[in-house]
Amino acid sequence: MTSSGVRVRFAPSPTGYLHIGGARTALFNWLFARRLGGEFVLRIEDTDGERSRPELIDVIFQALEWLGLDWDGTPVHQSERGHLYTAAIEKLLADGSAYWCACSPDDVKARAEARGGTPGYDSHCRTLELGPGEGRVVRFAVPDDGTTAFDDLIRGHVSFENANLEDFVVQRSNGSPMFHLANAVDDADQGITHVIRGEDLINVTPKVLLLREALGAPGELIFAHLPLIVNEKRQKLSKRRDDVSVGDYIERGYLPEAMVNYLATLGWGPSDGIEIRPLAEIVAMFDIADVGKSGAFFDVKKLQHFNGEYIRALSVPQFVSRSTRWLFDDAPWDPERFDIATFEVLAPLVQERVKLLAEVPDYVDFMFTAEPVIDDESWQKVMVKNPDLAIAVLDHALAGFETCDWTIAGLDAALFSYAEINGVAKGKVQAPVRVAVTGRTVGPPLFESLEVLGRDETIRRLAAARSRV
Repeated sequence: MTSSGVRVRFAPSPTGYLHIGGARTALFNWLFARRLGGEFVLRIEDTDGERSRPELIDVIFQALEWLGLDWDGTPVHQSERGHLYTAAIEKLLADGSAYWCACSPDDVKARAEARGGTPGYDSHCRTLELGPGEGRVVRFAVPDDGTTAFDDLIRGHVSFENANLEDFVVQRSNGSPMFHLANAVDDADQGITHVIRGEDLINVTPKVLLLREALGAPGELIFAHLPLIVNEKRQKLSKRRDDVSVGDYIERGYLPEAMVNYLATLGWGPSDGIEIRPLAEIVAMFDIADVGKSGAFFDVKKLQHFNGEYIRALSVPQFVSRSTRWLFDDAPWDPERFDIATFEVLAPLVQERVKLLAEVPDYVDFMFTAEPVIDDESWQKVMVKNPDLAIAVLDHALAGFETCDWTIAGLDAALFSYAEINGVAKGKVQAPVRVAVTGRTVGPPLFESLEVLGRDETIRRLAAARSRV
């Protein structure tokens, strides 16, 4: 145990990839532990053999490592702790805190309908003194009266009437423990002091507290239930409906430091209102008491803004290094045509414009493909919508670029003389040349790009586009 005595855990289930909600939960646990000099441990909840996918465990670990959330000690796997859960069940059965139940889900439903539709289990088997048998589960005998309460660090005092809690299952018919039983046992065994998790699990908390009391778990377990993360419709983020996998954001070129910074703002924020700040400052300022109760909106556009700011804060060599993966994996050019020295020249121009590293190839592909990859929408907008202007500008550029100084200033003067002579906005003059050379209406600064591309290739592309208009 650490000097502060604080020990928190993140307990993902390998039934799916690490999602945004889980990442935020892991981060807040990590921040809480690091702020107070405590420990952050991992527990893999893999007791559900039918749904657990062992291959996802490493994927979850990799996502946490990408986020920079280092953990203390060796991760614990619940699938290797069955003897602890069996011992706990036996203790509960022996002292009358739990009992065997032979009721099927259909039995429970039928009796509920017979008594007027009141949902839930009616403690039918509590006094039958049944033993183990096929299809039988073990249920915890919830006290008939009284309350189960706790003081939540975010939500304040929370109380549940025991009379409203049904006798809940603690062991499935196949012998595996239920989520709340395993949690109660493991939290006690691992010396967990604080449980920080999503508010969707708040109704599980009285079950855990009742089990801890029945099992004689030492010490007090303190809870903090985080607000849900919601989409633009204020609905809880859904794996089926929303982009929630951390892996997806890695593939799109988000920086881990940007993701961590943004996730920290989902429900928490320091009083100074500054959102973009180094992780060390976030750790130093983090206070679980400052976490709000209302749903936290996951705003992808805001996340992209954060990412763009972090990209621009990189040094150019760092930007080049971070972009390398996207320059070689699935890039739209022959790898033999790619030249890192050329990219390094363009890198500062691209760095100022992209919000995602996955966008980088689109900004520089014109430099490394034999022909520009023409974006149809851009071609239609510039070349088809106003062909007379496009032809006039391309003819002017072809003539001027033959003899001008091949510098940014020389290219600027050669092209924009058309704008001055004909009273046309510079943006409209620049567009046909940009589309002809790069294939798109957006990209790094045009004249800087042409300077790198070279006179001969620029003129060749302008002539090819002129023949198509």
